[in-house]
Amino acid sequence: MKILESYFDLCIAQKASDLHLVGAELPTVRIEGELKTVSETPLDNEGLKAELLSLCSEAQRGEFEKTGDLDFAHEYKGQRFRLNIHMQDKNIGMSCRLVPSTIPSPEELGFEAPLKEFIHLRDGLVLVVGPTGHGKSTTIASMVEQINQTRKSHIITIEDPIEFLFKDKLSLIEQREVGADTISFASALKHVLRQDPNVIVLGEMRDPDTISTALSAAETGHLVFSTLHTSSAAEAIERIIDAYEGSKQKQILIQLSSVLRGVVAQHLLPTLKGARVAVREILVNTPAVANLIRTNNITQLYSAIETGLKDGMITMEHSLAALFDAGLISRESADAGSFRHKKMLSS
Repeated sequence: MKILESYFDLCIAQKASDLHLVGAELPTVRIEGELKTVSETPLDNEGLKAELLSLCSEAQRGEFEKTGDLDFAHEYKGQRFRLNIHMQDKNIGMSCRLVPSTIPSPEELGFEAPLKEFIHLRDGLVLVVGPTGHGKSTTIASMVEQINQTRKSHIITIEDPIEFLFKDKLSLIEQREVGADTISFASALKHVLRQDPNVIVLGEMRDPDTISTALSAAETGHLVFSTLHTSSAAEAIERIIDAYEGSKQKQILIQLSSVLRGVVAQHLLPTLKGARVAVREILVNTPAVANLIRTNNITQLYSAIETGLKDGMITMEHSLAALFDAGLISRESADAGSFRHKKMLSS
């Protein structure tokens, strides 16, 4: 374990967010959003492979040999790591994210007022979307921890793998891991509905079966949090709709327009002090928004967000401007974020 432990120690000491180890390549970490090479010596592929596989159970090793990819969590010196191991160019690779040992509060994450309001919901669907590595899991964990601290609820999470570890406060929390505790998100979600939950956290809505069950759960009095890998609220709605065809799509539009409570699209930008801060677009499902979804006028959602300030909606540009005015990000970061968002909207 000498290779892995030395780099785990380095990540902890330097407060890295990510670690990338690839056989025959130079080890790299991400610190404050920037990639940095931490050794001039390429990694020994066989040694790295042996150490990585030693972290896995027999079942996990079998899955990796079959698919060439594996996600799992590992704890070292009290620090939790989320690992993905994979093959590339016949060498093994690992991408590893450090999971914060404490769950950040809404204040620490800069939650806007409408995002805080989502915490008080008792039913419906709330989506947190964004690119990989932009804090979606952390945002949801913060919301769930606030529920845990403020009301009595039965909270069940379905994750792949489990990231943040919750401790029961006012709520009872059960955390289930795909692969270890259940075979799939869809299977777990169907059984969870028989376990008397108030709040369901679904790591990701990956397929039509999972999406349909999540919508049904939200429709029958449960509060459901989930994520999608999209860059905007409108893209998230499109992703759900595009998972279906024909008459089924119309049914999903009606169902989604009814159960959706809001979408948070989140990106992380570098701050002037070298940290990272979230910039967010927030869609609230008002009657006008629900009508746009029901009639499949998804291209009009951005206009609805622009005119929905009084309902708590926030555009990405408004969020960028607020961060710049507060002295948190540079003009370059604000302009770059705005350009990317406008380019995405026009594509």
